[in-house]
Amino acid sequence: MGKIPCPLPFPSKQNSTNSDEFHQIYSDSSLSSSRSSSSLYSQPSLPSIPSLTPLSTHSELLSNTFCASTFTGLSSSVFCLSLAGKHLYTGTSNGEVLLRNQEKNLSIVVAQKQSKSSVKSIVIFGDKLFTAHQDHKIRVWKIDDHDHNQNNYKRIATLPTLNDRCMRLFSAKNYVEVRRHKKCTWVHHVDTVSALAISSDNTLLYSASWDRTFKIWRISDFKCLESVWNAHDDAINAIALSKNGYVYTGSADMKIKIWKKEQGEKNVHTLISTLEKHKSSVNALALSTDGSILYSGACDRSIIVWEKDSGGDKMVVSGALRGHTKAILCLSVVDDLVCSGSADKTVRIWMKGIGKSYSCLAVLEGHNGPVKCLTASSDNSNSNSDDFGCGNSYVVYSGSLDCDIKVWKIWVP
Repeated sequence: MGKIPCPLPFPSKQNSTNSDEFHQIYSDSSLSSSRSSSSLYSQPSLPSIPSLTPLSTHSELLSNTFCASTFTGLSSSVFCLSLAGKHLYTGTSNGEVLLRNQEKNLSIVVAQKQSKSSVKSIVIFGDKLFTAHQDHKIRVWKIDDHDHNQNNYKRIATLPTLNDRCMRLFSAKNYVEVRRHKKCTWVHHVDTVSALAISSDNTLLYSASWDRTFKIWRISDFKCLESVWNAHDDAINAIALSKNGYVYTGSADMKIKIWKKEQGEKNVHTLISTLEKHKSSVNALALSTDGSILYSGACDRSIIVWEKDSGGDKMVVSGALRGHTKAILCLSVVDDLVCSGSADKTVRIWMKGIGKSYSCLAVLEGHNGPVKCLTASSDNSNSNSDDFGCGNSYVVYSGSLDCDIKVWKIWVP
């Protein structure tokens, strides 16, 4: 990947990729939907839900937000990003996993193309790298040392493991019907693995899939402990975990479901509640740092803010963040900032204010395709306080179907 600077405003250039092709990729599980990108544009953005933002607030701080650099040279679309310290991992549509070392300005290939199967999600824990793929598999890579050199990544497992599969073969109770006249063992995903998440105690890996299930894997030996079958009526696009054990799943069936593991003999996940306010496929979920606020993004162009009620047991609608003109594809939260990426090719930065109010600090333009993934972190090593005064600095990474990754510097007073 090459690196070029891109100060705002970014110069517009002709997009050589057909917009219909972009729509086919970013719609993911909604490919069979009759909605087109034009209908998404004109669809009402949940008028029944009150807006939490003023009409325009981003102009005040736009001068303190800029694109620091762009990583170019990728041969395919960027589908997922994950940040581990100074190392940025990238998953692409052609099955590659790439590593960008921020300090050494070095880019290496962690994993070659895996049967040209798109990488949909990446999570890192310790010396293990987990990747979710369109070929229904989860792959596990071992990082041998802290130098992150090119030869230090070795694939150590593919989930479900051979041992897991063999143990389930000979008992009829281990088989589930995946479609008419076709069965498989419950440890298998039978469609694209769309999202991964690691539990707060770092012992469990959760995987969500377009096969309408989510599964729980033990990280120590990669054993599949549980599969929640038919968790939704359509493909699951997103999963988020809270520190107190709640599991949130977002689906193309327009619903968000909240799950909690039962304590007792069964020790399985049960449905706690269902959140139904979106009018189209839910594409992204993100939780606030303390887990008290849930953000959900969908094809209806709205980010719904859910907060726990006064009793602390249920999630209720607080309002919506509006501004994007097309589907919300990704969300990321760092401190009091909410970052959203959209099919309208922009990234928006929102900040939680007093009470339930939010401000749109900036609209980041420069991508020439839908923004498919985001990750963000505090930028303590490079404070902008000398230039702008007292405040906090953040770095936001955005990956797009235009095959570019952009690095944005955000300063918040």
